[in-house]
Amino acid sequence: MSDDRVYVERNTRERERLRALIERVTDDELRLPVNEYWTVAGVLGHIAFWDARALWLAGKLERGVPFTPADVEPDDVSWVNDSTRPLIHAIAPREAARLALRIAEDTDEHVAKLEPSRMWPMDEKSLLNSSRAEHRAEHLDQIEAALGSRGMGRPKT
Repeated sequence: MSDDRVYVERNTRERERLRALIERVTDDELRLPVNEYWTVAGVLGHIAFWDARALWLAGKLERGVPFTPADVEPDDVSWVNDSTRPLIHAIAPREAARLALRIAEDTDEHVAKLEPSRMWPMDEKSLLNSSRAEHRAEHLDQIEAALGSRGMGRPKT
C-alpha cells in the first residue's frame, strides 16, 4: 500500500478492534460507565455519530457536491457531544454497538474508494479526514481501560 493510502490499513485495524470489542463484551458490560458522562454503549454510539458525519462528507465528495461553510465542524465540538449524549444513550446498548460497527464499515468502504488527494490531509481544504482510526482508537482505549479496571471486557478463552 502506498504511503498516501496508509489510512486504509489504519482504519481497518481500528475497525477490527472495534468488532472484536463488540463481539466480546456482554450486554451488562455495554451498560457500564466509561466516565461520569458516557457508558460503554454511549461511547460506541458517539463513535458511530462521528463516523456517520464522515460518511456524509464522503458522500458529498463522491457526488461531486462542494463543501459549504455550514458543513464545517466547529473548533469546539463539546456542545455537539453534550447535546447528542441523551439521544445516543436512548439507543439500546447492543444496538448502539451494532450501529457503531455497521457505520464504521460503511464509512471505511467509502473513504477507501476516494482519491487521497480529495481528503484531508492531502487536501488541506477538505472537510473529510481520511483517517477514522485516531478517533476510534482514542475511545476504544478509554473503553478498554474502564472495563479493564473492573476486570472485564477481556477476550474470552
